[in-house]
Amino acid sequence: MHSLIGRKKCPWPIGERVSLLLDDGATLTYDVYQPLDVHSSGEDVTLILCPGICNSSESIYIRTFVHHAQRKGFRCVAINHIGAMKSIKLTSHRIFSYGCTKDFHEMLVNLQENYFHSRMVLVGFSMGANIVTKYMGEKRPDMPKNIMGGISICQGYDALGAMQHMLLWSNFRRFYLYIMTENMKRVLMAHQQLVLSEDVKSRYQLCERSILSAATLPEFDDAYTRRVSGYDSINDLYTQSSCSLYLDNITIPLVFINSQDDPIIPEPLLSWPKQYAESRDRSAYILTSHGGHLGFYEGGLLKPNPVTWLDRTAVGIADAILRDTHSKSL
Repeated sequence: MHSLIGRKKCPWPIGERVSLLLDDGATLTYDVYQPLDVHSSGEDVTLILCPGICNSSESIYIRTFVHHAQRKGFRCVAINHIGAMKSIKLTSHRIFSYGCTKDFHEMLVNLQENYFHSRMVLVGFSMGANIVTKYMGEKRPDMPKNIMGGISICQGYDALGAMQHMLLWSNFRRFYLYIMTENMKRVLMAHQQLVLSEDVKSRYQLCERSILSAATLPEFDDAYTRRVSGYDSINDLYTQSSCSLYLDNITIPLVFINSQDDPIIPEPLLSWPKQYAESRDRSAYILTSHGGHLGFYEGGLLKPNPVTWLDRTAVGIADAILRDTHSKSL
């Protein structure tokens, strides 16, 4: 309600859109927003944003975050998940998926060429937080060296466990699951001629009727995602796509943020960040009483403050990560 009622005048940062043609024929785009002021450190610093499911640089919470970070001296870069923006035509048969870090990595490698001198912090939201965390733990040899740390916001850590809880009606989770499922089908249908062509359906053994009649994300992912991604079962897709498998490999600073009243992320899944933070010196786990899922609104009953607690806190954490890594390098 607050995101719809209170942000009618949400800022619309002006940025530059970059397009990349990937090896598999897919076109990836990301937006670059230059800082509006000098950062307090005097250095060139960049926040790399990975939005949630079906979201992009044009999503309201991303635009609000970008505008606040720009004013604090950060350059911001936001990836547009492939297929999430109807205005950007697909050039391959695929759209984004829950645990695919390939697109994120390609963007970072491209950014490295233009901003090799900039110190970067990765910031992921919901599904994007899973991608960021998984990417940090994959130990890619060509991962850019100027990535100083990461911030994970409102993710579920274990997709298989999350889906088991999402199928329950507690906290209206089944309702949220329905909305996410319909959003995924909407993304697919926006590019139907390409992603559900006769050749693609034959190649991946897709049944269009099963995809469009899916009532839940597991049904959708079983009918579409796991087949296109090359997994034998839905359990394999969710297990291999979850960042929980990669947490032990992360060596740079990482901060997790969740809220207790998140209607999508149940409490049992929060054991992952808690255990991680308890066993790492350069990490933290923040659990708020309130905040919902990517909400954290403050202010009046009908009109919240234009900048949320999350916007201010995440930018402050990014500053702390940069100070910490700078002192370690001296």
